[in-house]
Amino acid sequence: MSDYQQWLQANNTYLSDALQWLHLRLERQIAALEPISVSGKEKTCWFKSACPKSAAKDDTASKDKLIAEIAEKMTAAEAVEPPPVLLILSRQLGLSRFERDVLLLCVAMELDGKTAALCAKAQDNPYKPYPTFALALKLFDNPEWDALSASRPLRYWRLLEINQPAAEPLTTSALRADERIVNYLVEPKQLLDDRLMPFAVPLAIANADTTALAPSQLQAAQMLRHYLETHANEAEQRCLLIQLTGADTQAKLAVARHALSQLGLQIAQFPVETLPTQSSELESLLRLWGRERLLLPLALYLDAHQVDDATSQIRTILQRLLASGGGVVVLGTRDIHPELDSLMLEINKPTAIEQQTAWHDALGETFDELSARLAGQFNLDLSSIQQIASDAVTEKTEQDDLQQRVWQNCLIKTSPRLNQLAQRIEAKAFWEHLVLPKEPSVLLRQITDQVDQRGKVYNDWGFLNTMNRGLGLSVLFAGESGTGKTMAAEVIANSLNLNLYRIDLSAVVSKYIGETEKNLRRLFDAAEDGGAVLFFDEADALFGKRSEVKDSHDRYANIEVNYLLQRIEAYRGLAILATNMKSSLDQAFMRRLRFIVNFPFPNATERVEMWRKVFPAQTPVGELDYEHLAKFNLTGGSIHNIALNAAFLAAKTTPHKVTMMLIFEAMRCEFRKLDKPINEAEFRVLGVVGGKS
Repeated sequence: MSDYQQWLQANNTYLSDALQWLHLRLERQIAALEPISVSGKEKTCWFKSACPKSAAKDDTASKDKLIAEIAEKMTAAEAVEPPPVLLILSRQLGLSRFERDVLLLCVAMELDGKTAALCAKAQDNPYKPYPTFALALKLFDNPEWDALSASRPLRYWRLLEINQPAAEPLTTSALRADERIVNYLVEPKQLLDDRLMPFAVPLAIANADTTALAPSQLQAAQMLRHYLETHANEAEQRCLLIQLTGADTQAKLAVARHALSQLGLQIAQFPVETLPTQSSELESLLRLWGRERLLLPLALYLDAHQVDDATSQIRTILQRLLASGGGVVVLGTRDIHPELDSLMLEINKPTAIEQQTAWHDALGETFDELSARLAGQFNLDLSSIQQIASDAVTEKTEQDDLQQRVWQNCLIKTSPRLNQLAQRIEAKAFWEHLVLPKEPSVLLRQITDQVDQRGKVYNDWGFLNTMNRGLGLSVLFAGESGTGKTMAAEVIANSLNLNLYRIDLSAVVSKYIGETEKNLRRLFDAAEDGGAVLFFDEADALFGKRSEVKDSHDRYANIEVNYLLQRIEAYRGLAILATNMKSSLDQAFMRRLRFIVNFPFPNATERVEMWRKVFPAQTPVGELDYEHLAKFNLTGGSIHNIALNAAFLAAKTTPHKVTMMLIFEAMRCEFRKLDKPINEAEFRVLGVVGGKS
């Protein structure tokens, strides 16, 4: 039998003795009741048909002796460490001996059916088969009249429920023990009160796994543990607050879990957004939490990550916690709240070097290059790295297949939740589809190489040690509409095997003050773990120049741009800005851009190449004069539209083949759409005149 089981058995014995002691006191109270005369005759006694005074006196003396013997046995059990649960509860909640006896009387009602009948007889009222405060005052030694005041533990900690009907005095109203307290006295399981469960996410941490913490995180956990050890006495008297800042909720939970487990504390996570906003409901909830904290080794983790503006709500909750007493409260928040008196620690995911080491340890030396690429592109915690690598290595496959599977699993793991703020583009373009002059083509290759090799340069070559910002890559694609900016973004995403997301400006930009910044924060936070290329189309709408402040609207518009400047520099992934109005961009963005790629209007040679590549191999085409088609000044986007429209025309004609005539017909439509003049002389080649051959 384990030590816990032995202690639990001793606790059950103590409870049994306590119930017997209580019943004897009730029986003594019953025996002490004077017979009542009814119509000149003596009323029948409760226990015997005849109740001589001498016999009653002897019976009382016998009960007193037995009560004293059981009380002595209980006192001996209370001297053992750890003591019975009733004594632990009394110490933690500050109950006096009389208040403890009152609680025992109410608990006995739930544990032994005999108690109700004894209570009715002891109160000489068959209609009161329940404990009352008046009965307790008669029953126990050293009665305290203020035991049921709102400020005393029995009512403050909600240990008792008082059923007080209208016009019924408090002293004669029914008392009932709280169900949670009854269950706790029988077996103090490490479970929260059911009434807290809708608001809390309990995390059992008795065996916290420290292998999932990186050295940088472990160092933060040790700092937190040392702080809590140093201020342990203060935590008994006041609320000891710790702020863990940063965007990664799981990293902060892991650090708090490790530090608190070393001190024997469990964690209960309360998301701030689930807590009631009504003052009375919040007070009741925090009162129950305060009771749980005293009964169980608990620390509170307030998760404020999903609340856009939680400052006032957090302040209200913390004020109530401070007023209710001590305990450890960990506040997990995105930003620092400097107005709070607390320890502040910034917790992040493992560093890039730590992640690369973890990939190396999990995959082996054969995959050193892959480890550098993975650490450079994705931002994962150690447990995720170990799980992804383990899943890939357990299956015996070729080396190339393993690398591909690891990469795909990382994409799945880091897939950003951007559905409301961005649209995922299915990238289908590759390098062979792109037709550009040499200079922009070289720049696009360099962008791809820098993203692919940043793990090696930053981590292995030491640049990370000399840089604290600009670790991501921000580039600008500038050029007229249709010159290939979106296609180039697709090519880069395909080459890097990453997902491409076009930012929905209508969902990001808001007319309400402060909402645009919140949307941008959600956007960048969601994409921070890697696995995505952010594509800001028509970027001048979001990255426009700051203006002179003439009113509040100008000031807040400038704040949006300022925030975007800071955030895009801190973003560690690839962000592509596309615009056909380069001059409209704020000059501060230019300094933060690693590359500016100009997409010029295609010349005749490039247009020939575009016409040759625009039709898929499966498309039936006739004899086409690409040199003549290239004479028309069109962008790649317009050429694509014309080719698609011509294909649909061919699908409805016989023979089903794309001809010059159909291309010219589609081209006329494109010219009208672009408001360009149509010169029929130009639509004359190979016998094709005016659309006829």
